[in-house]
Amino acid sequence: MSTELKQKTTKKEGFLSHPAVKEFTFSAKRFLKNPLSIIGLTIILIFALIAIFAPVLAPPEDPYDPFKIPHDGWKTAPSPPSPEHPLGTMEQQYDILYGIIWGTRSAFKIGFFIVMANLFIGIILGSLAGYFGGWFDEIIMRITDMFYALPFLVMAMALVVAIGRGLQSIIIVMIILGWPTYTRMIRGEIMALRDKDFILAAKAGGAKSLRIIIQHILPNSIYSVLIVASMNIGTTVLTAAALSFLGLGSESGYADWGQMVSMCRDWIVGPPDNRLAYWYVVFTPGFVIAMFVLGWNLLGDAARDVFDPKMRRK
Repeated sequence: MSTELKQKTTKKEGFLSHPAVKEFTFSAKRFLKNPLSIIGLTIILIFALIAIFAPVLAPPEDPYDPFKIPHDGWKTAPSPPSPEHPLGTMEQQYDILYGIIWGTRSAFKIGFFIVMANLFIGIILGSLAGYFGGWFDEIIMRITDMFYALPFLVMAMALVVAIGRGLQSIIIVMIILGWPTYTRMIRGEIMALRDKDFILAAKAGGAKSLRIIIQHILPNSIYSVLIVASMNIGTTVLTAAALSFLGLGSESGYADWGQMVSMCRDWIVGPPDNRLAYWYVVFTPGFVIAMFVLGWNLLGDAARDVFDPKMRRK
């Protein structure tokens, strides 16, 4: 074996034998062996593929506004499934299948954007409060307590009405109200670590506070927050759907699952001779919402069992 090949082999073996790499590999294997993680991951991957290939699965009539559900006439009553509309239509003949497919993109946009924004704000404020403490911690925590004292859904409804009805308003309001959970979690994790020996050694070595937080504290305290964030993606979509159902979301005919359920609520019960005549108009978007939330909950719960060091020790 040549010297160069030996060096490459040694480097590769050294990389694979690194404790962090071995720990991640071990956790990843446990994650893939967990039945809950496989089920949750499969559900989310199916939704992700639907969102990615939405233009192929349901070609939009208007490429500039693909989230507008096409409708086939102005008939008030929904129509049952047919070859042209495999899942049937809602009132005013809006196609349910099209709304489900493009609503998947809306769900991912709502879930990821809100959770990532809340996570970003929470990590910054929680890191500063937990690491520095003192009056800075008191101010941030008292503001956090104020937000916790407000009923979330009622406050969200009031702010959306004040800003103006629409999906963008719901996203803005949920970002404003959603960061305290992550702030409190990351603060607690950092307060448990800031007096550890390796942190004190970094301070004694002259490392600056920002470097200590980024390189030493956050990598050891962010697992639980990321797991909660993954579980909150489904919950966030469910809350946004609830606000849309209450009439605070986008206009009628928009590919948003909550808005679709809102449009169909007058058809939950059919005519006296057949009460279940229009069961599909509410069941279909409601079932899709439930599966989306279930997928993220299973994925987050399995990730907690596998990756969280506290759960692993137990």
